[in-house]
Amino acid sequence: MTNAVTASRTLRPQGAGRFVLFCDHATNHIPAELHHLGLPASELARHIAWDIGAAGVTAALAEILDAPAILCNLSRLVVDCNRHLDAADLIPEISDATVIPGNLHLSEADRAIRIERWFHPYHNAIESVLLEREARGVQSVVVSIHSMTASLAGVPRPWQIAISSHLDRRIAEPVLAALRRPGDVVVGDNQPYNLDPEVDYSIPFHALRRQLPHLQVEFRQDEILDATSQHRWALRFAQTLN
Repeated sequence: MTNAVTASRTLRPQGAGRFVLFCDHATNHIPAELHHLGLPASELARHIAWDIGAAGVTAALAEILDAPAILCNLSRLVVDCNRHLDAADLIPEISDATVIPGNLHLSEADRAIRIERWFHPYHNAIESVLLEREARGVQSVVVSIHSMTASLAGVPRPWQIAISSHLDRRIAEPVLAALRRPGDVVVGDNQPYNLDPEVDYSIPFHALRRQLPHLQVEFRQDEILDATSQHRWALRFAQTLN
């Protein structure tokens, strides 16, 4: 099996819809040779290792929208595919007060191996989908799917869903309006996170440099804990996108 295959999985690569989805933190998988990064299973189940529920929402959206979806196949603790290569938290030594033993004192060679084995192949998979669509003259709208904890550092987060954007808000504004219209959910606008090209990598690299319409969305994790709730939110979100 090639590194490109193990680094990511692609759903509906020939999807005919307008949207291209990706999920940078889809799983908490740690390659066997990294020995769980020295962490117990209880820590790997936490949000520090992945965006809980985001993969299920992404898969449901891909089906509803007939959209290609590229999902990263390893934990953000191995290498965070939504961070720049020079970022301090590309391979975090500590996350939400948890020390990551397997990331301490890594050599430059060890860092380079993770980047070449996991980071680049994942982004190459996204590029492959976008380039193939460009070759066919298909306009893509890029959507990056994440999830957020219900509270962080003891501070509750009231937003059940949040839209993150930067300067280009041509998709963010109508989606925010559509989500808020029924009046039954709390919607964040760049809360708790904005889309920051200095911090985020995926949307800036794949969408901003192409000037593609784009969106980054955060679902609160307690809203998408099982397949039923993931599909329910995917359906609602798909309706706003359409």
